[in-house]
Amino acid sequence: MIKQCLLVLVAAGAISIAAPFAAAQDNPSQNSPSQNQNKDQQPSQEHHRHHGMDPDQRTQELTRKLKLTTDQQAKVKDALVSEHSQMESLHQDNSLSQQDRRAKMMDIHKGTDTQIRALLDSTQQKKWDEMQAKREQWGSHRHGGGDQQGPPPQQ
Repeated sequence: MIKQCLLVLVAAGAISIAAPFAAAQDNPSQNSPSQNQNKDQQPSQEHHRHHGMDPDQRTQELTRKLKLTTDQQAKVKDALVSEHSQMESLHQDNSLSQQDRRAKMMDIHKGTDTQIRALLDSTQQKKWDEMQAKREQWGSHRHGGGDQQGPPPQQ
């Protein structure tokens, strides 16, 4: 009887130790270089890094920071969805040079920023302008070869 209990305990221990390794083989690591090279199977974190925040997430963030009304939220989300769609199309377009693609991305961003700013009241516009100034300052550091610091702190 004791031998049976001991055998069951050893078997249970072996299974509990082996289970995570078996699960890891079923779900390849997101850090696997071969997985990250395949654009169709990029993890969502990789997608986020290349394409910015999801329109829903950005709308939620702007709602929190700017205290958007329900009507403003819907209109801001529409603008962000449109921007996201344009960016996806631009990303798929291999006919443009990197410089042309960057210029077009900047135009899309500026258009969306202008569209969103027009939806805001004067208090929200002031906060929006501060947020944009911080974003531009961070971008100039990042792209201008200055300090390699992270994004501006969340407020």
